[in-house]
Amino acid sequence: MVAADVQQPCTGPSARVAVLIVEDEVLIRMLLADALRQADWDVIEAANAEEALAVLHTSREPDVLVTDVRMPGSVDGFELAAYVRRAKPRLKVIITSGHAGPDGPIGLADAFVPKPYDLGAIVARIRSLIDAND
Repeated sequence: MVAADVQQPCTGPSARVAVLIVEDEVLIRMLLADALRQADWDVIEAANAEEALAVLHTSREPDVLVTDVRMPGSVDGFELAAYVRRAKPRLKVIITSGHAGPDGPIGLADAFVPKPYDLGAIVARIRSLIDAND
């Protein structure tokens, strides 16, 4: 699943929350996507930053971006987060990594979650970021 999953415009406070997951590890992406759907959120999946950029340019803007740092392709998670900070400052960003520490995303992310992460904890972190906007 990629960009075509969520294309309706956000119509206000009653609109469902949309989360863009950028993760190259298929199993991790599927598990996280399932947990987010169980939280009753719309989920958009991307296998790398290039796919995520296409989503950000063609679909409804998500409310939250969850991105891994290390991915195949010419753009990593830090570069994706830097782009989002410049171009879409209202979008909440969570960076995850099993290799990088929280020092890398200073100023780039609203949260850093080290891998391996607990799915319930990342759902709770997303919920707290969304609730902070209300």
